[in-house]
Amino acid sequence: MMQIGFRIRDNKDKVSDVISAQFKDMPVANVSDCMARMTAGGPTLRPMHESGSLSGPALTVKTRPGDNLLLHKAIDMARPGDVIVCDGGGDCTNSLMGEIMLAYAITRGVAGFVINGAIRDLDAFKERNLPVFAAGVSHRGPYKDGPGEIGYAIAIDGMVIQPGDLVIGDSDGVLCVPKNSAEEVLKATQAKNEAEVKQFADIEAGKVNRTWVDDTLKRLGCVME
Repeated sequence: MMQIGFRIRDNKDKVSDVISAQFKDMPVANVSDCMARMTAGGPTLRPMHESGSLSGPALTVKTRPGDNLLLHKAIDMARPGDVIVCDGGGDCTNSLMGEIMLAYAITRGVAGFVINGAIRDLDAFKERNLPVFAAGVSHRGPYKDGPGEIGYAIAIDGMVIQPGDLVIGDSDGVLCVPKNSAEEVLKATQAKNEAEVKQFADIEAGKVNRTWVDDTLKRLGCVME
């Protein structure tokens, strides 16, 4: 009998490495705009590394707040390039990972982490500079009793992440792009980036048309005296 809440599934269906690589340099804000600004991992997920962006297929983990047994197993299961996305309920009382787990994950080729919970050994995260996003920092260590799940859908602040979905992150935060929509979103983001290049050129050349501001205010009924 399947035991919901304490189970592991190995998923091999995931966004392609080619698509993932092309998102690496895409601003998360632009990708978000191309997804109607309706999806986000929430403002609490902040970069814990020094610099650099995140892009890769999600290896999903759901764990009891303050317990990292399933997170340890996920690192053992990870394939090179995977992003381990762990929903720890957003609780930051106990950290879910620290420097030792980070060092081991790097040897496994993990591309990064998204932790909806806390980490510890923050200085080591900055020094090693693997892309890691978390909700907070706590020196209090974790427990290792379970339960938890690996390879099933999770949600962070309303953002649903399916195993194998594309997960990206930069200094603006974290975003999940559904794997079946990734190619379409990529094309839209590339077009947006090209349009912004022209916008910046127009700004530098003094060719900016700002009539839309007053037009919008008038359409909305703003009184301008």
